[in-house]
Amino acid sequence: MDLKLSTCFITVDDQEKALAFYRDVLGLQVVNDIAFSGMRWITVSPPSQPGVEIGIFTPSENPNASDADREAAATLLAKGLLSGVNFHTENCDATFEAIRASGADVLQEPMDQAYGVRDCAFRDPAGNQLRFIQPTTPRS
Repeated sequence: MDLKLSTCFITVDDQEKALAFYRDVLGLQVVNDIAFSGMRWITVSPPSQPGVEIGIFTPSENPNASDADREAAATLLAKGLLSGVNFHTENCDATFEAIRASGADVLQEPMDQAYGVRDCAFRDPAGNQLRFIQPTTPRS
């Protein structure tokens, strides 16, 4: 079996704020921004990985969720307990400074980890954790 990641999803409370952050701060490219059936389908992609997309959706946009499920998802999102994305970077410190300059909420300044990476972390405008990882030891 030859499986490749295509799309993953992140839940946000405001698609416009999230889109501005992922596009303008992180530099991801908008692949789709389509309105249909009361929903808005937004996906973004790192320029260096055009085949991998991140879908940006609100709890209210899941057509299969009940009102109670949407409310539960919104509550978990408000607590920062739903989604997270890890990105690899060539320079953790430079990435940290660029994102911090945007006013993003810092969770962790760059630090070396015992498992062979230097990383930092932020919250996106919805509270999702984003980690930026620079390998410091060769991967096998």
